Amino acid sequence: MKSNTKEKEHSSQISEKVSDSDFRKVAELVKSLAGINLTDGKQELVSARLAKRLRALHLNSIGEYLIFVREQKSQDELVTMLDAISTNLTSFWRESDHFDYVVEKALPKMVQKGQTTIRAWSAGCSTGEEPYGLGMLIHGNLPNPGRFDFKILATDLSTKVLDTAKRGRYGEDRVKSIPPELLNKYMTREKHDGAFIYSVESVIRNLISFNRLNLMESWPMKGPFDLIFCRNVMIYFDKPTQTKLIHRYFDLLRSGGTLFVGHSESLAGIQNPFKYIRPTIYEKP
Repeated sequence: MKSNTKEKEHSSQISEKVSDSDFRKVAELVKSLAGINLTDGKQELVSARLAKRLRALHLNSIGEYLIFVREQKSQDELVTMLDAISTNLTSFWRESDHFDYVVEKALPKMVQKGQTTIRAWSAGCSTGEEPYGLGMLIHGNLPNPGRFDFKILATDLSTKVLDTAKRGRYGEDRVKSIPPELLNKYMTREKHDGAFIYSVESVIRNLISFNRLNLMESWPMKGPFDLIFCRNVMIYFDKPTQTKLIHRYFDLLRSGGTLFVGHSESLAGIQNPFKYIRPTIYEKP
């Protein structure tokens, strides 16, 4: 009971010390490191998420926390801070018209021109539903998939969600949107603690490489990619950052390659060299 009382007292002290000035310092640091644009409307969210870190580290203010982050040589807490602040929301077959386009247009075009090497990038892969879904979809629609060199790079800023993605295990409620024929072919079901858990089969897991990547930093991969999915990521960036990112994606795409952005996003107002295909789908000429 005493421990709980101390935690409550500490939590109260933290909430009282989250000032506008401290929030601006956090926002500036996050913007400089990860390009994430934290508006004033995010102050309550940031305060709540960082309060958990303050309790864990026995610190009394965000000011103290920022000093701790900057002085830590390993940068582990910096990664933890970005994990806490970044929002990760995803699901299997989210914005499914993009997957329809891959099967109906992009993939047949690659096959018809005799292309046997296929590379895709899920930028902002979160807990893995996007790259696993894409892997199932493409593998399941390739004629004689064994003769294709098909790989997916899946990256995210958050180490926490990447750990979940690498496990490739999902509850029954999470897999309901996967087409039944792909679910039955590429996932195994087992009962665990009274609930069904679905695990991604190795034939799909082996296609995907999960890595942490800060989109604002240098990129080790050289491409070229045929498909880049960067969906519901750019909404956290300002226009100059979005413009820079779009051009970097363009450079890594193969000619004829496709960029997919989220339904809440658009390249409208961003000067870019892409060919417009339809809303949220763009092609490199």
